[in-house]
Amino acid sequence: MDKFIENCRVLLEKITMQCDANWIAFSGGLDSSILGQIKKDKDLNALTIIAKDFIGTDLSYSQIVGKHIGIPLELKYVSIDEMLDAIKGTIRILKNFNDIEIRNSIVSYIYLNALKKKNVTKIITGDGADEIFAGYNFLVKKDHDELQKELKRMKKIMHFTSQKIANELGISVQMPFIDESVIKFVETLPVNLLVNQNDGIKFGKWILRKSFENDLPSSVIWREKTPMQDGSGTVGLIKMFDSVITDDIFKEKTKKIKSEDNVTIRTKESLHYYEFYKENFKIPECTNGNNQCSDCNAEIVSNSKFCGMCGRFPI
Repeated sequence: MDKFIENCRVLLEKITMQCDANWIAFSGGLDSSILGQIKKDKDLNALTIIAKDFIGTDLSYSQIVGKHIGIPLELKYVSIDEMLDAIKGTIRILKNFNDIEIRNSIVSYIYLNALKKKNVTKIITGDGADEIFAGYNFLVKKDHDELQKELKRMKKIMHFTSQKIANELGISVQMPFIDESVIKFVETLPVNLLVNQNDGIKFGKWILRKSFENDLPSSVIWREKTPMQDGSGTVGLIKMFDSVITDDIFKEKTKKIKSEDNVTIRTKESLHYYEFYKENFKIPECTNGNNQCSDCNAEIVSNSKFCGMCGRFPI
């Protein structure tokens, strides 16, 4: 076990040090903190996005880790108006109205645009660690066989909206966790090195945590997985749209959309996203009737458990 842990650390250090970006998308979570720790002596700068008007968990963690490893940390506080503009920009690039994906992806849109204004052309991110090292909370509950099958499925369909947004903005995203050598290494690991216990609590990404537990604060090493929307505070958009769109308007508009477009809108947040999407795009015609979303009629990616267009889950 110790040999696997040492090999994991050495490999990640090697791959990360090959990245020449000197900015990192920073949340104070495990993944970005590990990359920051590795690159801390290479003139690395960190950027954290925090919603001004909503509560997020990343602020304190990013400050703790930034100070611990000694890298300059820039905090960008984002107003509701800025988030609404970011929603439009994100939908234009991703071309969907998937509420969960949009809510998470506006964080990437905001930090990438902020860096573009600084003429930054490369950024390093922790994307992929959850998919490769079993970091998502739902994976922790699976038995060994189910976990292996799910990780195999996820690797086939994994995609990162940060990369798509960055491409549109002319920025290169460097993602050490999905380097081919890292993926191949993880495939050799026993499952109990991906999901295991600490103080009686099950954690994903167990080998990552053990590999760097002497370098980072325990509160970060054993921090539970937090979705980007919770860390940044953009999850507050759900309640905001629920409060500004009345029930009567929601009922009237969703009925009309169902009648005219044959699209089912599930939430008030989704309604806001769909209305902007419809102004600019049309849902592509599904060529495979057996793989069609029942809510929006979009084609569903093979092996996916949700609709990438509208976010329906499960399908």
